[in-house]
Amino acid sequence: MTGFVSFVSSGPGDPDLLTLKALDRLQTADAVLFDDLSSGPILAKARDGADLVGVGKRAGRVSPRQDHVSRLLVDYAGTGARVVRLKSGDCGLFGRLEEEILACRAAGIDYEIIPGVTSAMAAAAAAGIPLTRRLTARRVQFVTGHDVTGALPEDLNLAALADPSATTVIFMGKRTFAGLARRLEEAGLPGTTPALLAESVSTPAEKIVRGTLATMAALIEEEAAEGPALILLGPLADAP
Repeated sequence: MTGFVSFVSSGPGDPDLLTLKALDRLQTADAVLFDDLSSGPILAKARDGADLVGVGKRAGRVSPRQDHVSRLLVDYAGTGARVVRLKSGDCGLFGRLEEEILACRAAGIDYEIIPGVTSAMAAAAAAGIPLTRRLTARRVQFVTGHDVTGALPEDLNLAALADPSATTVIFMGKRTFAGLARRLEEAGLPGTTPALLAESVSTPAEKIVRGTLATMAALIEEEAAEGPALILLGPLADAP
């Protein structure tokens, strides 16, 4: 008997931002394997009696190995259970979704992917800005601020990231932003480029900090807390 896996995007943290389909899957699941950032009030939407298993990864903390998470997913589904793999934001963005999909395919387990509100969209909404603007911000690009070792990736396309007419969203970049900012200035992005730090978006701990490419690293040191955050760079980041 084989179960079914729903890869469910939980959004940035506010349970009101769950999609109707995500809510349905939570309320009918036999087991929920959840990320750290998908816990709290979102788990209160799960069915009474469902197994709730924390498998989240956080930078700088002891976390489950990816192969262990994939094995748990397959083992639960192998019992015939309806399994929700609950991922923060949109599960297709920097969420290691592909490894878990491949594990399901290898085990012959059917699955679905339920998209959700990305933290980038939620951050822009919280800051009261769009991510695009005709003529001055025609392109949006998402990039991760660290590689598997936690360091700034060495293979970043700096020419693309230094495009002054793009809105750049840096995920998981608080620890490495100082180095990234230096490289972007060297690549030609002006230090005066507006920058915005959005931390713990859509939760009671939400914090928005505005600065520039040149000042944001110091602002992160002074004002950032321990919550998940992303950084927006581009012409719209200083809008009210």
